[in-house]
Amino acid sequence: MSNVSKAGGDDYNNATTRNTFASSVESLAQISDAAAAGSPDSEAENLSIYRLEPIAAPDDPRWKNSPGHGIVTVAARTSGDARIVAASRELDFMEVDAAPAEDVTTFNASAFRDDKLYTVIEVERGRTDIARGVIEGEISVDTIRPVQPD
Repeated sequence: MSNVSKAGGDDYNNATTRNTFASSVESLAQISDAAAAGSPDSEAENLSIYRLEPIAAPDDPRWKNSPGHGIVTVAARTSGDARIVAASRELDFMEVDAAPAEDVTTFNASAFRDDKLYTVIEVERGRTDIARGVIEGEISVDTIRPVQPD
């Protein structure tokens, strides 16, 4: 089923619009930023430091699906990227004998990705002397339990 509509006129309808891909101001800025960041001549990346803190009550049922790790500090591009950086340190199901519930990875099931479990607080902005990654805090790798005991 097409989402094309034609109202009046005898001209031919070729099911196209005048819209073009990646021509919005936001898209052009993202493309430009990506090209600059990927360039070998680019300067150090501007990163911010974020602190991820648990905000849900200890008896919140969400903790049963995604165990917490306490307070973690990361260097990342954005607050959303901070969640991704922290979650990337957790063990993924493909590394153990376990299977995900609804996806091909357990990466999306991280407590860091749940805004009801963790909040992200910007601590410092515009640092070029740090690398993207976890700065402080312990991220346990026992978030996934194998289906068969050892």
